[in-house]
Formats: sequence, C-alpha cells, structure tokens
Amino acid sequence: MTATAARHTPATRRLLRVGANLVGAGSAAVFSYSFLQYYIQTHRLIGIVFFAQQTLVALAYLIRRSARFVSRRLDDWLLAFAGTFMGVLFRPEGEHPTWGIWTGTVLQLAGVAIVATCILTLGRSFGFAAADRGLVTRGPYAIVRHPMYASYLLLDSGYLLQSLSARNVAVLVLGTLANAGRALAEERVLADNTASPTYRRRVRRRLIPGVW
Repeated sequence: MTATAARHTPATRRLLRVGANLVGAGSAAVFSYSFLQYYIQTHRLIGIVFFAQQTLVALAYLIRRSARFVSRRLDDWLLAFAGTFMGVLFRPEGEHPTWGIWTGTVLQLAGVAIVATCILTLGRSFGFAAADRGLVTRGPYAIVRHPMYASYLLLDSGYLLQSLSARNVAVLVLGTLANAGRALAEERVLADNTASPTYRRRVRRRLIPGVW
C-alpha cells in the first residue's frame, strides 16, 4: 500500500475527522471560558450570553455527522477562518457613544439568538468550511440561505457601534466579505445536492432578506 493510499484509509479519515472536531470544540471552549471570566469580572449580561453561545458551538462540533464531501480548496478554508475569527481583531477603542452602546448590545443579543437558533436547527449538520452534511431548509434557513453569517454581521455591527473606529470598520468589512465568499463557496459545494436547485429558487437571498 502506498503512503498516499494509507492516508486515505477509513481509519485515517475517521481519526482526522475526530481530531478536527476536537480542535473545533476546544477552540470554542477557550472562547467560552474567556466569556465566563468576563462575566465574573464585570457581571455584564452579554458575557454570560456569549458564554452560552460558545458552549453550544463546542457541543455542536462534538456531535456533528461526517460530511459527504468537504472542500479541499485552500481559499475555502481561509474564508472560513477569516469569517469565523476576524472578530478577534476588534479593539475597544475610538468613540463610545451611549446610543451606540445600547444599540450595539441589542444587535449583539439578536445575533446571539440567531446563532443559537441556527445551531439548534442544523443539529448534526453543523460545519466550519464548505461541506455537504445535508441541506437544511427549515427555521431561519427558510428566510435566507446563510442565516449564521447574517448573525455574524449583526454581532460585528454591534461591536462597531459600541467602539467606533476606523480599525473596527475595517475588521467589519473584511469579516463580512469573508463570510460572503464563504456563502458562495458553500453553495458551490452544495450544487450537486439534489435538493439545492429547489431550495435556491424558493429562498433567493443569501444573508439579508430583500438585499442579497
């Protein structure tokens, strides 16, 4: 058996899949712990809300099913990393208007609610990079095709309103562009799914109802 064949045995693929799930769950757990510490130190509700969200993400990684197909394109994975982790580049600098703090908090709470709903709706179809774990069309996915990425836009916009600066605007723009590209990558991967054409005709918008 060649080295290439050995890398693609069922046992090897299973090991890689379990390892990827553990890495994803571990990363979410780190964020979950940091938000818990933030809540303990500040007693701000948003801290415990984000703690619950990241805990849910960690659990989703642990229970998700294996994919029928996962993109191996480097650009698809880079988009996934950028769209997910660009928010760590935000900084609490710039202007902090009272209206922005309150409005931003409302947007973030709405974003977390959508994230949680998406994860619960996806169930074992939860993923990271572009893959086919089955097409989910119910719940928020009956409104737009990629509600999870729409929720990231709300979360990032909420942070920007709380800390207005050129840096944070740039982070928001880059993160949103990454998630837009991520959405297109997922649709390319799902194009061979027999349910995809009907779903795309029924749900025409990707992130924002009536816009895109």
